[in-house]
Amino acid sequence: MTHHMISRIAVWLLAIVMIVFGIMHFMNPDALVVNVPMYIPGGIIWVYVVGIAFILVALAFIFNRFVAVAGYVLAGLLILFVLTIHLPNWRDSGDPAMRMMALVSILKDTAIAAFALFIASNAKNQRLYEWK
Repeated sequence: MTHHMISRIAVWLLAIVMIVFGIMHFMNPDALVVNVPMYIPGGIIWVYVVGIAFILVALAFIFNRFVAVAGYVLAGLLILFVLTIHLPNWRDSGDPAMRMMALVSILKDTAIAAFALFIASNAKNQRLYEWK
């Protein structure tokens, strides 16, 4: 396998994960709305907006269009989630199991954001993720 093919497979794997996350936002919005901070108006609307965003990012990655924008949007969303949802949950949870789940979410979203930044930065410079 060439470097380009391996890179493209990695991007597609992330796209599949993002599609699954996006679909989950539509299948079970009531379970996710509790994560929307109370000080942000709109409640469940944000669950659907994020689900749409995840699916659109995945489609951009799959079809290799607007990849840089999609990568930066995904990274920004995930860092926002870390700062507004996961860190406060980690800080405020008295239950050790919930605290551990918040830490796992911090690490997961940070890792995905880092990969999205990597994808975006490479997409701006070259068509790295096309099959050759």
